[in-house]
Amino acid sequence: MALKRIQKELLDMTRDPPSHCSAGPVDKDMFKWQATIMGPNDSPYQGGVFFLSIWFPLGYPFKPPKIAFTTRIYHPNIGKNGGICLDILKAEWSPVLTISKVLLSICSMLCDPNPQDPLVPEIAKMYLKDRREYERLAREWTEKYAMRDFQI
Repeated sequence: MALKRIQKELLDMTRDPPSHCSAGPVDKDMFKWQATIMGPNDSPYQGGVFFLSIWFPLGYPFKPPKIAFTTRIYHPNIGKNGGICLDILKAEWSPVLTISKVLLSICSMLCDPNPQDPLVPEIAKMYLKDRREYERLAREWTEKYAMRDFQI
């Protein structure tokens, strides 16, 4: 059942790709994908290309996929190891969600962090107390880690 659903999502993404995102299997392994998110315009991540790994459990879509950034990013809801603190990847997961919708939610989170539920409390504090410095550091990390091999 999981494989059929994953194949359908891949086909749907090919036909109607989400804006600023892409994803697909790694080495023909349908349960392991790589995704790409383009840093949203009007955010400190603009111009960056961020890579993520996606692992589908055998119980998908009834169990959420595991998603992690492989590109380093300065964000209160994304940890040093790439883990993402996003409710729809945990308690609020629903089988009606698709990878396409999840990637769009992650994109949205880049523009609108949730400092009330941070994975990195220090970054959340900076986001709340000194937004200008937060954005400066987020831009600096984007330039350092998400733009190094790309001509944008």
